[in-house]
Amino acid sequence: MVKVMSSVLFSRGPPPGSRGEPGFDGRVVLYPSNRNLRDYLSWRQADCHINNLYNTVFWTLVQKGGLTTVQAEDRLKGTLAADKNEILFSDFDINYNNESAQHRKGTALIWEKRDETVTKRMKVPNEEEKDVAVTRSRRRVEAHHCDIIGDQFWEDHPEILEDDSC
Repeated sequence: MVKVMSSVLFSRGPPPGSRGEPGFDGRVVLYPSNRNLRDYLSWRQADCHINNLYNTVFWTLVQKGGLTTVQAEDRLKGTLAADKNEILFSDFDINYNNESAQHRKGTALIWEKRDETVTKRMKVPNEEEKDVAVTRSRRRVEAHHCDIIGDQFWEDHPEILEDDSC
């Protein structure tokens, strides 16, 4: 999966200022409850948002504002999210809320069941061969670029969390 994500991320060339392929942090952690897991994933998404907002403003200051990386870092020291949004909007006419959900929210990869129907040619005893539709369930990894902090995501995907009473 890491190679797939690297390929997708680098399909238009490396991001400005990068030094090679991105690294991915993968962990396996057992949390004591669904609430702990949701809290952790919410924190990760909030962290993704904070990092992306900073990087969006930082690289906009460098690429469109003509600042050096040191100057951009100095300008952003001590700023809050509202300050960063104001820099983007006032100086560059960029509304951060209009950036893609993938960049603002990150990517959640989850297994989802999908019904798949294929046509198979079958020979039924005492009959001629015929095409028969066969439906089977397959699990596929699906990418979601949405809010996972609120309840809606979890209501739409209840299969992610197991029953806490186990």
